[in-house]
Amino acid sequence: MERVMRKKRNMSVPNVIFVICNTIFMIAFVVMTLYPIINTLAISFNDGTDALRGGVYLWPRKWTLKNYTTVLQKDNLITGAYITVARTIIGTVLSLAANAILAFIVSRKRFLFRKELSLFWVITMYVNGGLIPTFILYKNLGLTNSFYVYVIPGMINAFNMLVIRTFMNGLPDSLEESAQLDGAGYMQIFIKIISPLCKPVYATVALFVAVGQWNSWFDAMLYNRMSSQYTTLQYELMKLLSSVTNQGNSVESMKHAAGTVTPTSVRAAATILTMLPIICLYPFLQKYFVTGLTLGGVKE
Repeated sequence: MERVMRKKRNMSVPNVIFVICNTIFMIAFVVMTLYPIINTLAISFNDGTDALRGGVYLWPRKWTLKNYTTVLQKDNLITGAYITVARTIIGTVLSLAANAILAFIVSRKRFLFRKELSLFWVITMYVNGGLIPTFILYKNLGLTNSFYVYVIPGMINAFNMLVIRTFMNGLPDSLEESAQLDGAGYMQIFIKIISPLCKPVYATVALFVAVGQWNSWFDAMLYNRMSSQYTTLQYELMKLLSSVTNQGNSVESMKHAAGTVTPTSVRAAATILTMLPIICLYPFLQKYFVTGLTLGGVKE
């Protein structure tokens, strides 16, 4: 009887109005979020000249795969895909290893300068040397016109290090003390005790780094612009999107080459191809983003 009365109170008029308004708001929010992606997908599968008429919203009016074949046949796109995959994998592994080791050192309570170093890395999150000095530094180090510029400068990231350090600070000190009583060194403690417990935060940081590496294009334009063998997928997409501004010549050349392909339809196909891996991966790892943001919000 008490449960029935409680249910009736919960279904009062204000609660019903709130549920209805909240449902309408969430549906509208989902529609606004998904519509640009669905619309781009529909245009990518639609005939190029037919799409210029407009009216393609959620479903292709005239199906075709020529947009995707045109994108896949563009110069340097396959090379850019290989470089992007390589930099994502190598950069993520190296960054995760470097930040984890550094976070372990700074999180040790016996480390003398841990607070001073933590403050130093926090400052680097807000202050840097500037674009031109950074470019000159990379050039003097021999990082320009090479693959290493994608992975070495980003190995240490202050935010990622602080996220891992915060997680390690929450682990019980008794684990390290008991291992030291058994004769374990710091390297054994890090590999066999700390790292297995840090798998959630490692996954969080790895996801942050991987998404950043996959979406990065500015470093390719800045440091490897003259080296086509080191181009990236996102940089090639950026050049493709920029070419749409010269739409008059582009439309004629693409019509002549593919018959029914326009810059707008090719741009949509290229956008879907570049964002597809992240879209497929993100739903399975979304909880790690939330975990990482929660941990990153707590700093000593």
